[in-house]
Amino acid sequence: MFPPNEAKPDGQGQAVLSIRDLNRLIKRKLEGEPLLQDIWIRGEISNFTHHSSGHMYFTLKDADSRLKSIMFSSYNARLPFLPREGTRVLARGSVSVYERDGQYQFYVTQMQPDGVGSLYLAYEQLKKKLEQEGLFAAERKQPLPRYPHTIGVITSPTGAAVRDILITLKRRSPSVNILLYPVLVQGKGAAPSIAAAIDEMNRMGEADVLIVGRGGGSLEELWAFNEEIVARSVYASRIPVVSAVGHETDFTICDFVADLRAATPTAAAELTVPHHLELKQQVAMRTAHMQRALVHQLERQQERLAKLRRSQVLSQPERMLQQPSQRRDRLQEQLVFRMKGLVASQHQRQLRMERRLESRSPKEQASLARTRTNVAAKQLQQAMASIHRAKAREWEATLRQLDALSPLKVMSRGYSLVYEEDEKKLVRSVHQVQPGDLLRVRLGDGKLTASVWGIDSTESGSDGETREEKQG
Repeated sequence: MFPPNEAKPDGQGQAVLSIRDLNRLIKRKLEGEPLLQDIWIRGEISNFTHHSSGHMYFTLKDADSRLKSIMFSSYNARLPFLPREGTRVLARGSVSVYERDGQYQFYVTQMQPDGVGSLYLAYEQLKKKLEQEGLFAAERKQPLPRYPHTIGVITSPTGAAVRDILITLKRRSPSVNILLYPVLVQGKGAAPSIAAAIDEMNRMGEADVLIVGRGGGSLEELWAFNEEIVARSVYASRIPVVSAVGHETDFTICDFVADLRAATPTAAAELTVPHHLELKQQVAMRTAHMQRALVHQLERQQERLAKLRRSQVLSQPERMLQQPSQRRDRLQEQLVFRMKGLVASQHQRQLRMERRLESRSPKEQASLARTRTNVAAKQLQQAMASIHRAKAREWEATLRQLDALSPLKVMSRGYSLVYEEDEKKLVRSVHQVQPGDLLRVRLGDGKLTASVWGIDSTESGSDGETREEKQG
C-alpha cells in the first residue's frame, strides 16, 4: 500500500507512517487533483503581511471559513493594486501542503479587487504611487501649440466620442489635418492598445498634439485609462497629450498625467484648435489696430518734421556755431593758464631736484665718508687700547696667581720634592723605597742625588702608642 521508504510495519504487520511521510502523501494527493490546481476564490484579506523578501502572507476569509494563503514576490510584483487588510479580492491559484507545518495553503498566482469598491481602491493606490513618482507634476507638463497643423486622435473608431471630436475639429478649423488611430477603449487588451498607439504616434512624429479619450461609462468601462501602462506612455510622450475621457465628473489616471484635461471629447477638440471665425475676427481687429497705429505714427512724424523746419538749426544755422566758438575761446584760455601753472610747477620741481643732487654730489659724499672714517678709526684705536689694558691687567693677575700656586714658590720656603731615580714618579711614602735606592731631591735652587741609608716609619699600634722602626 505504501512505498518502502514511507511505511514501516510494526510487530503486528500494520504500516506506521512518519509525520513527514504523511504530509508528503497528502501533498501529492492534493497536487494530483486537477480541480485544486487552477481555481478562483473570492474572499476578504486578513492578517496581511508583506515580508521583506517580497512574499505576501495573508488569510482569505468569508463569513464561515478561513484559508491560509501566500503569494510569492514573482507573482505579486505584477499586481495593479496593493492588498490591504479588509480588501475583498478574487484570487487565482492552487492548493497544496506546507510539509513542515502539515498545513494546507492556497498558493496565489493572480489577484484582482472584487467589485467597484476594490477598483476604486486600486485606482487610489496607483494614483498615489504615480503622484509620488512625479508623473502629475505641473512643471513637466507641455504647453499646447497655439496653431496646430495636425491633430492625432486616439480613440475607438465607433461611437459618439470620435464623431464629436471630428465634427468639432472641422467646424472650428477646416484646414487642420486629422490622424485617427483606432484603438480598443474597453475590456481586455484596451490598455496595451492605447499605450501602443501613443508610442506609435510619437514614433511617426507627424501630429502636433494628441487627443486620447472615449465617451462616458462606468468605472469598469473606463478602467483602461486607469492602467499604469497608459499613464507611463502619456508621461513619456514628446507630443502634448489632451485627455478626454468620459464626462465632466469622470476623472482617470490619464487625466492627471496628461498635459491638459478636457471635460469631454468635444471640449478636447475645442481646446486643441482655435475657431476660424475667431481667428478672422482677431485678424480684422489687429489689422484695424495696426492701421490706427500707422496713422498715429505718421501724424507724429509729420509733426516732428514741422518742428524741425521751425527750429534754429535749419532757420539760423550760424547761431548754432556761436556758442561752440565761445566755448572754444574759454577752453583755449583755460589751456594757456593751466600750461603756465604746469611750467611753474615743473620749474619748482627742477630746483628741488638740483638742490637734492648738490647735497648728494660725489665730492660731498666722499668728504662725509672721510670724516666718518676718521671718527671710526679713532674710536677703534681707543677701543683697542682699552681692550689691551684690560687684557694686560688680566694677564698680570693670572701670573700672580700662578706664581702663588707654583711648587717652586713653596720650595723656596724650605720644602723639597723627592723623586725616584728616573724622576718620573714622586715619592710620597717610605714604603715606595728600600735602603740603597737612589733618589732625586729637588730644591728651590737646584737638585740633589741621594741614597737611602735607613727608613723610619711612624705607625699607630693597637694600644694607641707610637712605635718607631729603624732599619740600618
